[in-house]
Order: sequence, then structure tokens, then C-alpha cells
Amino acid sequence: MEVGELVREAAVREAREETGLTVEPGELLGVFDRVLRDGNDRVQYHYVLVDFLCRRVSGELTAAGDAAAARWFTRDELSVLNLAEDTLEVVLKGLDRAAQRQSGWLSSA
Repeated sequence: MEVGELVREAAVREAREETGLTVEPGELLGVFDRVLRDGNDRVQYHYVLVDFLCRRVSGELTAAGDAAAARWFTRDELSVLNLAEDTLEVVLKGLDRAAQRQSGWLSSA
């Protein structure tokens, strides 16, 4: 996040920078800590991940400078990605919420 930037604004900016997509953040799916330690168990990095279910407004999916490729995955294809357990859980939660919204089970907030 940038100084003075709201969390939802950061989500929009990060999505655009990392994927080429303009998104509208909706439901908060979760907040997660990712702590990386060195060989002496000292904290090297502490990331706080804030995950929103987002709706694509515009743009085409493209890989940013820090990624070799970008593509969409189906639920069945997720197992090949070797995602961290909490990451997989939030992705599955997002897919479930999106499906519920499309079927009319949830109101759009």
C-alpha cells in the first residue's frame, strides 16, 4: 500500500499493475499474514494479504514484469498450482461466492 491509500484503492491499483485488469473490489474474503524467516528464524518479511472478491470492469489479462505468464484457471486446475493452504482456501471461497452471486443466492453488496 502507498501512504494515504485506502485498502480498496490499493486492491484496484495492484490488480491493474499485476494483471492489466481494472477491477471493482467487493466482498472481503480474508486477511492473512505471510511471515518469511531466514535460517536463524529472524523475520525477513512480513506481508499482510487482504483478499477481496473483485469484478473485472475492463482490461485484458496480461503478465506483469514480475510474472512470466498470466492466465485464468478453473477450479479443477487449481491443484497443479501448488498454492499455500490459506491461498487455496481463499481462492475456493471466492469461486464459491462468485457462483452464489451468479445464481442469485447472495445480494450484490
